[in-house]
Amino acid sequence: MTDEELLAAAEECRANAYAPYSGFAVGAALLAADGRVFPGCNLENAAYSATCCAERAAFSRAVSEGARDFLKIAVVGGPAGAPVSRFCMPCGVCRQVMREFCRGDFTVLTTDGREIRRRTLAGLLPDSFAADALGGDR
Repeated sequence: MTDEELLAAAEECRANAYAPYSGFAVGAALLAADGRVFPGCNLENAAYSATCCAERAAFSRAVSEGARDFLKIAVVGGPAGAPVSRFCMPCGVCRQVMREFCRGDFTVLTTDGREIRRRTLAGLLPDSFAADALGGDR
């Protein structure tokens, strides 16, 4: 799957975002190593701490369907109902969730509608806390 196709899948899922409080709709599309794509969108809640980001929604869906090996994720966001016009990067909590399942070379794609940015997870979350700190092997 090309980066452009993955970004288009994220944009398609963005249309389903539930963002009545912030008005900021986000879509994500997570590409597993086996070729499956797992979409996710943000889901807000009046109790803000119960909100779930699009990236975590995509990971939750993927893990619930048995996927554990991932290559990249596309993330797009902006004011609901408006075209994507700025880069939307994953929050810190989402970066930490990505680190639970992905190596440092995992790719994060985002676009402002004109340019595509590609970042590695290691670049977005340097010196990360991961399973190896607990004796694990990730």
